[in-house]
Amino acid sequence: MSVQSAMSSQPALDLMFAQELIPTEVTSQLPQGLTMRPLASTDYKRGHLDVLSVLSVVNDLGEAAWVSQFDAMRAAPRTYYTLAIVDNASDRIVGVGCVFIERKFLRGFGSVGHIEDIAVDKSQQGKKLGQRIIQALTHISESSGCYKTILNCSDANIPFYEKCGYTKKENEMAKYAPERPHAPRL
Repeated sequence: MSVQSAMSSQPALDLMFAQELIPTEVTSQLPQGLTMRPLASTDYKRGHLDVLSVLSVVNDLGEAAWVSQFDAMRAAPRTYYTLAIVDNASDRIVGVGCVFIERKFLRGFGSVGHIEDIAVDKSQQGKKLGQRIIQALTHISESSGCYKTILNCSDANIPFYEKCGYTKKENEMAKYAPERPHAPRL
């Protein structure tokens, strides 16, 4: 089902970015009954945080806080591209991912795409949804002019990302801030 026909039965969605940035070569490979589209301002109600919980602890601060974060991300044009795969029958999110574009002073003021938060609902795993998300986000990154697209993953996930065309390069370092009840607003 096309995105247009899947979305035509409901009011127009307030999307994070233009649907046209997601390549039809990717969306046409989704299993029947699923739609890939940009994250919408109403996706809190469709279980966005529930899907993310397969990755890590998710602190649900409520719908108003979620919408505020959505608005803040969308207010940074050509920077955040979060997409969702929606089960059309249940109108629930079953897969998500994000690429954000970092502008640099290096490489002639080049840009780097950072892929983050790839998650697929446990009931939908094994259907190549993660691969489709990576393909779409990589396309968005490259179409935005990024000279490279990078991501971090566990050793266990390296074979998956290699199947998506990524290669292991260098190392990741992390320093986590001391735990706080809520992250401060900058």
